[in-house]
Amino acid sequence: MRFISYAQNNEDVLLWRALGDLQHGFYIDVGANDPVEHSVTKAFYDAGWNGINIEPLPAHIAAFGEQRPRDVNLAIAAGSRDGELTLYDVPAVRGWASPDQAVAEAHRAEGHEVAELTVPVRTLASVCEEYVKGEIHFLKVDVEGFEGEVLRGMDFARWRPWVLVIEATVPGSRETNHAAWEHLVTGQRYRYAWFDGLNRYYVAEEHAELLAHFGIQPNVFDDFIPHHLDSAWRQIGVLQESVGRIAALEAHTAEGWERAADMERSALAHQALHRQAANEAALLAQQCEQLRLEKQTMEAQLHQSAAWGKEMEQRLLAVLDSTSWRITAPMRFVMRRGPDSMAGIARRKAKGAARRSLRWLTSREALRRTVLPLVMRSPRLQALTARTLAAAKQATADSAAPASAVPYALRELPQSAREALDQLRHAYAPHKE
Repeated sequence: MRFISYAQNNEDVLLWRALGDLQHGFYIDVGANDPVEHSVTKAFYDAGWNGINIEPLPAHIAAFGEQRPRDVNLAIAAGSRDGELTLYDVPAVRGWASPDQAVAEAHRAEGHEVAELTVPVRTLASVCEEYVKGEIHFLKVDVEGFEGEVLRGMDFARWRPWVLVIEATVPGSRETNHAAWEHLVTGQRYRYAWFDGLNRYYVAEEHAELLAHFGIQPNVFDDFIPHHLDSAWRQIGVLQESVGRIAALEAHTAEGWERAADMERSALAHQALHRQAANEAALLAQQCEQLRLEKQTMEAQLHQSAAWGKEMEQRLLAVLDSTSWRITAPMRFVMRRGPDSMAGIARRKAKGAARRSLRWLTSREALRRTVLPLVMRSPRLQALTARTLAAAKQATADSAAPASAVPYALRELPQSAREALDQLRHAYAPHKE
């Protein structure tokens, strides 16, 4: 797994190279400053280690209380004896707080504002007496020029950190200052291991095998990346996921808009069909209304014809029942027949007698069987019989003609009314001629 470095000068990379195989190690960080930014111990805490963080500025130590619950977080300064001291802080630059007045004056000379505050002081020996229960795997000291006082307050005979990491330059400068305090370390059986341009590393003689890990600077074979780069990559990954979600959302939105457009088109088509159906229904209703009106008109006309026919029937019946109609019947008969009416009457009587005789003859089976052989023997009788039958047929046709000649509008009239009208037509025929 790739190591993530949080330290300012990759100090944690070198320490991890030497101590990374340990499980649940212990550290002391004097001048801890921040639980993440430029932290030498953050990577170890994430790996399951714990320890003691000493930071005198109350605002800074509060973040350790929130983010390092397994650690002991002390709002004190470490010194050569217990008590109090004046701390000089530069609010504009985090990590420049120092108990050294000369350092504060240098910051003022550079134009920085310096704030003074009084903080409690304890020796590292007293802190270890209270909180350390086993091995101390590394001690880191970064107190902006106050390193010598911190080291004087440590009992290296009793408490033996495996590795020491001590800032060895004048604050804000490449100038080294280790000559003032290095004897306090090497005199306690610690061997110099490495200088990284900012810090000097020392290894306890009883753990001299660790010296081999400090021969070269951090490099590609340590397989590490700065946490800022890791954070940037994570943010890029989050952004890519966000972009992917946004693209998926846009695609889904576009699909939704397309579905909405399809639905709108379907709705418009449905509305068009609805309007067409409504128009057809209105046209059909108009046609139905027209047919209803025509039906009413025809019914009214038929009712008028029926009423007129009934009125005419009543009038005709009244005329036919009147005395004058019966008295004038012979006169009408003579006027209708003309001068040869008597001869015509005689002929019609003769034809009628012949038809009745023929019907009587044909209705008798036995007589028909006797007479027909005799008729068939005489050509004259055959001709007479044929003429008689033809005349009878013509008379039948003449009698049926008036019924078929009734107008369509008068067919609702009763038979008696139609016969009366026929008689009137024949009665007035001479006058019309």
